[in-house]
Amino acid sequence: MSIDDSAAPRIARRRPYLSWLALVVVLVLIVGAIRSVANNPYIDWSVTRQYLFNDQVLTGVWMTVRLAVISMLLGIVLGILVGLARLSRNRPLAQVAASFILLIRGVPVLVQLLIWGNIGLFVQTVKIGVPFTPIEFWSSPANDLIVPFVAATIGLALHEAAYMAEIIRSGVLSVDRGQSEAAAALGMRPGRIMRRIVLPQALRVMIPPTGNQFVTLVKGTSLVSVIAGGDLLTQTQNIAATSYRIIEMLAVATFWYLVLVGLAGALQVVLERWAGKGHTR
Repeated sequence: MSIDDSAAPRIARRRPYLSWLALVVVLVLIVGAIRSVANNPYIDWSVTRQYLFNDQVLTGVWMTVRLAVISMLLGIVLGILVGLARLSRNRPLAQVAASFILLIRGVPVLVQLLIWGNIGLFVQTVKIGVPFTPIEFWSSPANDLIVPFVAATIGLALHEAAYMAEIIRSGVLSVDRGQSEAAAALGMRPGRIMRRIVLPQALRVMIPPTGNQFVTLVKGTSLVSVIAGGDLLTQTQNIAATSYRIIEMLAVATFWYLVLVGLAGALQVVLERWAGKGHTR
């Protein structure tokens, strides 16, 4: 017995008229906003083009890259230590790590940068020696040691360490406990299990949030301008202070931040693909 195809009910597909209409409206608004800014008589775009590749601006771009990379590397190293301490069965050690995370995450990074930038107001000398004794191996005035670049690096690195500790902790917890138990049954020590079994598997889970943190850090380096750290925003503000072209110089800073964030995002995609080999969605 054959079934007549003409008698079978037809499925009516919904035409996405509203979706296309919404897309057109959004595009019209975006184009209108771009034209409004581009044709604004109070903005001299020739000044923006003039300073786009200025030596002083490029110096600020390089300083921003250095701050972001160094702070992220230090934050990852310290974050690994704090994150593993947070997972430790030693309760006092775990509480110290949890207190560090709470303190750093609870204080805005801008406040932390201001504290480190003005540390010479309450710490006159940095010393290395035997605690509670007059024995001293090395000392230096705080203002000579903690210059704006060092203060910015310390503040950003500590801030990243607190967030990286939680990212690493979540990555370690995502690995099935049976992996560690199987490795322990083979006679592997806890440290070796963590290095060879747990962390490599947790890496795939940790890369996306770590990449997001790095993108946030690149933009967060702009806060270093409050302590004159020589970053991109500091340099463009210095030029704006003499040329009186504030919006034009902010456009220069915006361009370079978009470039840096775009490169960081591309690097994140490459790392995610590398770490995701052999895994299916």
